[in-house]
Amino acid sequence: MAVEGLSFEVNAGEILGLVGPNGAGKTTTLRSLVGIITPTRGELAVGGYNITQESINAKRLLAYVPDDPKLFDSLTIWEHLQFIASTYRIRDFSEPATRLLERFELLEKRDTIAQELSRGMRQKVAICCAYLHDPKVILFDEPLTGLDPRGIRTAKDSITENARSGAAVIISSHLLSLVEDLCTHYLILSRGKMLFFGRKEDAQAQYAGTGDSASLEEIFFRATEG
Repeated sequence: MAVEGLSFEVNAGEILGLVGPNGAGKTTTLRSLVGIITPTRGELAVGGYNITQESINAKRLLAYVPDDPKLFDSLTIWEHLQFIASTYRIRDFSEPATRLLERFELLEKRDTIAQELSRGMRQKVAICCAYLHDPKVILFDEPLTGLDPRGIRTAKDSITENARSGAAVIISSHLLSLVEDLCTHYLILSRGKMLFFGRKEDAQAQYAGTGDSASLEEIFFRATEG
């Protein structure tokens, strides 16, 4: 069983940090939520829409940035944004697309094909594509992979801003410092089962050692290793 007995919710404006050891079921959880993997039982809803029964309505609301984004090698950066705009039926996408490329320092590379991009640039393209249709639910699997320091700052700021604008965000990452900096809630998985779900403050209090608030690193090891 990859994931069993898992139940949680993320509301508008919240950022959930999904953490756990390798093989805990984090990526499986994200892929199930976006409709890539069909759950064997249970109910998954995005914006009130069942992801298996009302998949189109649900997917209109969400964006997913996987840990290794698969771009179209022969398309340019701008053509990727054109494709996303067409898929989500976005009118007049040029202005918001240009703003995204400027913010993520990709504007000068807009006519470069994906095959010629570095790992970090490919990650930035995937994030820009995810943001283009103004999603209300955003899921990230290791969002900072390959990014330079400026890219990391920009990505972190953009995640916070999207949450403040009312998006529900999930971040799966082994970078505990990232999760601790950005997230309002934690979900800790191990071997497909939930060890903790709740507010950041509640986790700090529950796993506190000597009265001081516990860091996420302390919370992680106490939860997963007893």
